[in-house]
Amino acid sequence: MTDTFKNKPSISLSNLPDLLTVKEVADLLRVSPLTIKRWGKKGKLPAIRINARGDRRYKKEVVLRLLGMEE
Repeated sequence: MTDTFKNKPSISLSNLPDLLTVKEVADLLRVSPLTIKRWGKKGKLPAIRINARGDRRYKKEVVLRLLGMEE
């Protein structure tokens, strides 16, 4: 295992922040970030756009619902 992955903070269902990044959601759902973006365009996983760049964030509740879980 490389050093890059040793210090990577892992995200789990027990410590989810209220808003998640594309990468965090992709890691949780075990799909690619591109899949997450496509789901957003189709309305399956709506995103909140932040800042001038339009970065995507996803509500924890929506991600949990997609997983079949409720908070």
